[in-house]
Order: sequence, then structure tokens, then C-alpha cells
Amino acid sequence: MLNLGTDSELAIKKDQQYLWHNITPYSEANPPMIATSASGSWVTDINGDKFLDGMSGLWCVNVGYGRKELAEAAYNQLLTLPYFPLTQSHLPAIALAEKLNEWLGDDYVIFFSNSGSEANEAAFKMARQYQQQIGQHYRHKFIARYRGYHGSTLGSLSATGQAQRKFKYEPLAGGFLHVAPPDSYRRPAGMTVEEFNLQCAQTIEDTIVWEGVETMAAVIMEPVITGGGVIVPHQIYLDRVQEICTKHGVLLIIDEVICGFGRSGRNFGHHNYNVKPDIVTMAKGLTSAYLPLSATAVRKDIYEAFKDNSDDYGHFRHVNTFGGNPAACALALRNLEILEQENLVERADILGERIYSEFSELLDHKLVGDIRRFGLVIGIELVEDKVSKKPADLSIVKGIIAECKSKGLIIGKNGDTVAGFNNVLTFAPPLSSTDEDVQFIVDTFKSVLNGSWAQ
Repeated sequence: MLNLGTDSELAIKKDQQYLWHNITPYSEANPPMIATSASGSWVTDINGDKFLDGMSGLWCVNVGYGRKELAEAAYNQLLTLPYFPLTQSHLPAIALAEKLNEWLGDDYVIFFSNSGSEANEAAFKMARQYQQQIGQHYRHKFIARYRGYHGSTLGSLSATGQAQRKFKYEPLAGGFLHVAPPDSYRRPAGMTVEEFNLQCAQTIEDTIVWEGVETMAAVIMEPVITGGGVIVPHQIYLDRVQEICTKHGVLLIIDEVICGFGRSGRNFGHHNYNVKPDIVTMAKGLTSAYLPLSATAVRKDIYEAFKDNSDDYGHFRHVNTFGGNPAACALALRNLEILEQENLVERADILGERIYSEFSELLDHKLVGDIRRFGLVIGIELVEDKVSKKPADLSIVKGIIAECKSKGLIIGKNGDTVAGFNNVLTFAPPLSSTDEDVQFIVDTFKSVLNGSWAQ
């Protein structure tokens, strides 16, 4: 490996020469932070400065950084069996699939991939093929929600309801439709939250009927829209969505890529609601991002439709070279053990409630329109006017994030989503964060918002 040592200027020069960054505009004047180490909830950069990672990387380092036991789990497996394709099988994949069923609390069969995008791609193919194999030959369409995010590959991006993520990449895959999200903060005047959520759910049924019931394969949604603005539905919404899908023979795919593995204060986000998905997709917190791994969990009765060997095309003809890598599976198993042993699922809810309670006083701030929570995910919607709810300008959002970073706190935003609505600050620290870490998040953010942004 190129030895750059601690020469930050050389590292930045090499970075700009060779590295293409994720979803980040090129800026020679504002080079990226170059991380060199991390422990717990804290990351150290090449200059030796420390930052509390209030976003767990990209919503994913659930058990925190520096877990030696995770490195050892992967290392020991690499020594024993570093790779074997899941066209056959290996013991870590079998053990992890069984453990995931335990976490899901239902009867599923698990297909492994590497990322959330790939997990959703597999789910779309499974849903279409399943409908074909039970005689529903015209069911190929999917309904997703505007502002929702389901990945960056062409199929998962087609399901994504964020126009700014799609611009210049279209045309995308066909058969993906979108409906309005249950954004209760922006509901019509005089309408209760319950009434509005039922109305939003009804748009799904209306779309199914208008598009033709016989053409609809599945509905896909996160339990809570996370990266699109932390949009938390009322209980009644998901109850009604499940009823609609069952009524019309439409599969329900729940995307747990961010909400899963304790982030919501329950094992999975949908466990906060009364739904039993047909397909569940997951990634990120599955390994706490220590190695790439994702999974598509398919209800057992759906899987049964793929077992007919009389049809040459009856099996699922999808392959993933690295999906279910033995080391990643072994690490994931140890990661789930840590979540259980340290009660981090329960702690996520406790920490989330504490941050939310501390932030609630900020509702009086001129820029704060709404504060929303789902487990250990907090979204603060910034507005220019509390009455009209006009979204705050992006320069304000970026300015607050930059000032937090200057004080050692990394927070996020719903960036590159829907034009004019990239105005939600996001917090999703590791579930293992200490009480002191949480106090630092609260104190630092309050000092920023009540400081130069109070005028």
C-alpha cells in the first residue's frame, strides 16, 4: 500500500488525483476528511482531530468502531474457508440464515448478496418470478413512494422516489410507480394524523386499481423513510397497506436496510408495526459495515413456488459471486451476538428518546419546523417560515452541518433527494454510544443552533 504516513497535504493531493467519491461534488477548495482510525463512536482523521460520528458512517456502524471480536471472527474464518460460492453451501451461511429467522421471528428463506441495492434487486426478480409461477403472468409492476430510497443500481434506483438521484441516469427500468409518502408534518390543515395516513395508504390501493390489479407484483417501502427525510408513518398506515396488499394479491416488500438490526429500537423496523412482510431486505447493520453483506428474506410459502423442477426456468436464476462470503457471515453472526449481549436494541430506543427529549426544546427555534424520531434515528426539519413550512435553503442546512463538524460532530442530511426538500438534518449514532457521547451530540448541536443560527 502507498505509504502516505500522516502527510495530509500529500494524501489530499493523491485523493484528488485517484479517488472518485460517493455522491459528493468535486471541490478542490473543500477536500474530504481523511479518516485514519476509529473507536466506539469516534473517528480520528489524518491530522489527529477527533469527531463523534453522529451518522454511524452511512447509517450502518451499529455496534460502533474498533470491535476486535468482529475482526477476529472474520480472521478465523478466512484462515479456515475464505471463500466458497453459494451455488453450493457453507456452515457460516447456514448458521446466519437460521439466526436471521430467529431475529425476524417468522419463517423465511435467506438469499445473500453484498449491498442493500443488490438485496432489493433480488427481491424485485423474486417477486416477478413468483407471480409468474403461480399463474399471475401479467404481474410485473411495483409501487414505491416518493422520497423513499432503495438503492443505486438501475432497478433499485427505479424504485427510489428521489428525482435528484435519478437525473441524467434515465430512462431506468420500467414498471416502477410512485405514490406520496405519509408526511404528516405537511398534511392538509384540519386533517388528523390518522386521517392523513389512511388517505396516503388509499393512494396505494387507488394506484393498484387504476394500473390494473392483474399487473401489480409488489409494493416496496421502508418502515420509515430514513434518508429521504425521516418520515415516520402512523401505525394505522402500515396496517392498511398490509390489508391492501393481501386483498389484491400484491406482495409486500419491506426494506430494512437502514431500519434493521436494532436501529428502530426493535430487531427490525417493521416490528414496531403490525405487519408480516412477504419479503424483507437488509444490509448495513447486519455486519455493522465491517464487511459487505446483505440478505433478502423470503417467506417460506413464496420460496416453495421456486422448487418445481419440472420447469427448466422454475428455479431462481440469479447468482452473486461474493454474496454470503464465509468471513462476512461469520462476522455477521458475531455482530448479532454483540447486539444481543449488550442489549443494544433496547439501548437504541433509550438513547433515541433521550436525544429526542433534549432536542424538543428546539421546536421554539425559528428554523425548526418539526423533529421526528424512530428508535435511534432523529430528523430535524428546517424551515424558513413556520407557518408556510417553506423548506430552509440548502445553504442553511450545509452551514449548520459544517459548523457542527468544526466542533467535532458529524451529522447528516437528506441530500440529493427531491429538489427543494433537502432540508432535514439527520442523526443516527452507533447504538453502542455512551451516555457521554449522547450528551456531546446534544450539547454540540444545541450550541450551534442557538449560537450563530439563532439570529
